[in-house]
Amino acid sequence: MKNQQSKSQKAMFGSFTNLFNAEFQILHLLSLFLFFGCGVIFGIILGFSLKDFSFNLKITQLSQPPSSSSSPSPSLPPGFSRVWLREYLKVPNIKHDMEEEELLWRASLSPKIHEYPFERVPRVAFLFLVKGPVLLAPLWEKFFEGYEDLYSIYVHSSPSFNEAQGEPPGSVFYGRRIPRKEVQWGDVNMIEAERRLLANALLDFSNKRFVLLSESCIPLFNFTTIYSYLMNSAQNFVEVKDVEGSVGRGRYIRKMGSKITLNQWRKGSQWFQTDRELAFEMVSDKTYFPLFQKYCKGRCYSDEHYLPTFVHIKFPEKSANRTLTWVDWSYGGAHPRKFIRTGVTVELLRDLRGGYTCQYNGNSTNVCYLFARKFMPNTVDRLLRYAAKELHIR
Repeated sequence: MKNQQSKSQKAMFGSFTNLFNAEFQILHLLSLFLFFGCGVIFGIILGFSLKDFSFNLKITQLSQPPSSSSSPSPSLPPGFSRVWLREYLKVPNIKHDMEEEELLWRASLSPKIHEYPFERVPRVAFLFLVKGPVLLAPLWEKFFEGYEDLYSIYVHSSPSFNEAQGEPPGSVFYGRRIPRKEVQWGDVNMIEAERRLLANALLDFSNKRFVLLSESCIPLFNFTTIYSYLMNSAQNFVEVKDVEGSVGRGRYIRKMGSKITLNQWRKGSQWFQTDRELAFEMVSDKTYFPLFQKYCKGRCYSDEHYLPTFVHIKFPEKSANRTLTWVDWSYGGAHPRKFIRTGVTVELLRDLRGGYTCQYNGNSTNVCYLFARKFMPNTVDRLLRYAAKELHIR
């Protein structure tokens, strides 16, 4: 009897043990699944957090201006703030509200160290001094096409000109008009306009060469030829002549004698091609230009005498003493010949491109003019027809 009771108790205990083990295994599996699920959820959350941190880090890095040096930037002491070079190099909007004195002052800030601590693609600044629209714009559009990183354009027109009647959106001239003032032919305010153009262009450190053009100017070569000619030149192109008679020395104003003598008085074309150094000196001139503002009136004609005289006195060795803009004075009179449609011929263009001999960097060349002027608006169709074959502008 006792043996039977003992067996019965053992059987019950075994069943209980088996049942307990089965439940324990189920709980063990459930805990494993729960642990695995928590691990998956934690991994997903961590993954998104790291991705968000990486994205924010990239945004933060992109939002900061790059250092001008490859070496790591040292930490700043408390109370100091970093001045990024990019802020100094930032070019003001061309529609700025600077007064004339403010503009010239800012443009006159020139670094004495000529090596740039940043990447810089040199540009040619094309300065258009016009009355209204750029009349030969279709030819210039074709000339500039494809070289957007190598040029800058600045346009000074009459204050009375309505810009809404100017070049359409998409044109290289659209939105390139600087703040302007009234200009009269032969008056000193024409030089003021030139200085205004130069000053605006000098605000961009990428501009290395500066070319003054009128609304009747045309290019005689394609962009790459003109760019290379200007960039590789060791000299400025300002026409400087000592002219006797009433149209030269006869225009000298003796009241300028304290700073400018008769022997220093020079004459030349106003259409210049200069480097950055001369452009800087022109907008900074507080010695000679005020004399022209005060005394050069009437038949003095500042546009023909200021720059040639200034260059002759200050930079005689850096000037080629010639302009790169051709014009025909053979007809005589106060103004050069105007070219209409029938005057534009293949022979004329070929002669302008290679019919002269001059010096370039100490060597003889037949490429003496890069531009020509006094071409009327009705010549543009014929010029476009000849552009590809004769001017190599495609």
